Order: sequence, then C-alpha cells, then structure tokens
Amino acid sequence: MDRYLLQRSLAALLTIWITTIAVSMLIHLVPGDPVQIMYAQSQGTTPEELEEVRQRLGLNEPLVVQYVQYMGRVLQGNLGTTIRGEQPVLELLLERLPNTLALAGAALLIACVIGLVSGFIAAYKRGSWLDTSLMTTAILGVSMPHFWLGLILLFFFAVRLQWFPVAGNGIENLVLPAVTLGVTNAAIIARLTRSSMIDVFDQDFIRTARAKGLPKAMVLYGHALRAGLVPIVTMIGLQFTYMMGGAIVVENVFGWNGVGRMAIQAIFQRDYPLIQGFILMFACIVVTVSLLMDVIYAWLDPRIRY
Repeated sequence: MDRYLLQRSLAALLTIWITTIAVSMLIHLVPGDPVQIMYAQSQGTTPEELEEVRQRLGLNEPLVVQYVQYMGRVLQGNLGTTIRGEQPVLELLLERLPNTLALAGAALLIACVIGLVSGFIAAYKRGSWLDTSLMTTAILGVSMPHFWLGLILLFFFAVRLQWFPVAGNGIENLVLPAVTLGVTNAAIIARLTRSSMIDVFDQDFIRTARAKGLPKAMVLYGHALRAGLVPIVTMIGLQFTYMMGGAIVVENVFGWNGVGRMAIQAIFQRDYPLIQGFILMFACIVVTVSLLMDVIYAWLDPRIRY
C-alpha cells in the first residue's frame, strides 16, 4: 500500500510541475505584446508605465529565468498581483474558493444520492418498466446543458414562484445552482451505477452468497455494492472535477461569487496573473481529488494496490 501511495503521489507532483510550466508560459501564447493587450482598454497609459509593468512581471528576462522566478514565487505562496487593483492573486482566490467548493460539494451530494439510488434500483429491477423509466430520465438529464437547466430553474422557482432568491451568497441561494449541477451529473452516475451493478449481480460470488442463504440485504449491500463501487468512485471523482469546471457557467447564471465567476471576469479584463493563478489552483484541486480517489478505490479493492 505504501508503494502504491508513493507512486500515485509522485505522479501527482509530476502533473502539478508540468502545469506550472504551462501556466508560466501562458502569457507568451498571446500574439503581440502581452502588456499592451492587458492595458488595451485602459486610457492614458504611458509607455513608461507599460515598461514598469513589463519589468514587474519579469517579461524582459529569458523564458528560463522567468520560469525560475515564477516557481520561486509560487513556492513562497505568492501568485502575483492582479493587473486591475493590484491585489494579491492568492488572497482573492482563497476568498472565493470556499463558495465554489460549497457549490461543487452540494452538487456532488445531490448527484450521488440521486444517481446511486436510481442506478442501484434500475439494476435490481432491470428489464422492468421502472428500469426503463429511470434510464430514460437519465438520458434526458445527460442531454440538458447546465446553463439551460439553470435558466429554467431560475425562471420558475425564483421569478415565478419566488421560492428562492435570484442571486446572492446565502444558503438559500445555493439550492438552485447546486440542483442545476447535481441533476445533470446524477444522470451519468445513475447510468454507470446500473451498468456496474448488473455486472456484479451476475458474478459467481453473488450467486454463492445467495445459495448459502445469506439475507438479501447483506448480499446486496455487503457484497454487491462494495464490489461495484470501484468504477463508480472513479466516476464520482471525475464528476467532482467536472462540476468545478461546470461551476464557472453556473456561477455566472446565478450570480454566485465563486472563483469561476471571477475567472470569467479576469478573462474579459485580460488579467493574466489572475488567470494563471486560477488555472494553477484548479489543477492542484483536480490532482488532489484524483489522488484521493486512488486511495479510496485501492481500499475498496486491494487488488488494485498490486
């Protein structure tokens, strides 16, 4: 187990290191002078001010020197300052990150509850009208874009019925965006759960457990469910990272002040230090979740460790 965790940890660190290279080079992928592009919408900016910004960002140095300086700042917890307002990037990201994690976490909870229950019931009742109904609903859920479902929910429950506020950061404001993210992703989990559980139900050890006269609940939940959770846990981890990306759209639809909404604003304002910080933080979250999923399904199935 220790060797397995070490291998996964080294792979995670390698991924983050490659991400830092890509992020540090992001500003050079823009055609033309990146500083002039950043301040294209600013009026009255003198050439001396542009040169000062260029020196502050280290753009006059060779690429290797720029990367070394960037890594030195990152290792010290300094992701730079924003172009607009000159605020610390890390401070702004950490201020908004809890809102995005709360949204993604609530959406994941909704997706897991609906998806796992629906998929398990559909697998147990396979071939019945209930199985067909649940999987048809799942297909419809997969087909719905986040922004469309969000606007529909916003119109009916916030504008027409006025059950929830239109925008804000309170607990009540979290319901609609979490449902928007959770419902569409629950359909994917439901379909995978059904497929995985059907494969498990047909295994010899399940038939043996039934032949021994074990209670049905023990066979279903103690044997079948754990054996079928390995691919589902992997998908849940991927769904969480997908929700973090989908939160960018949902946060803008519902006015939720998370890092996704701030990233969109930074893109429109061409605030490259803030964009770089967002990409690096997002990559670290994805790698951390992937490492956690590796640990969980290695615990569920010890054969994976070897």
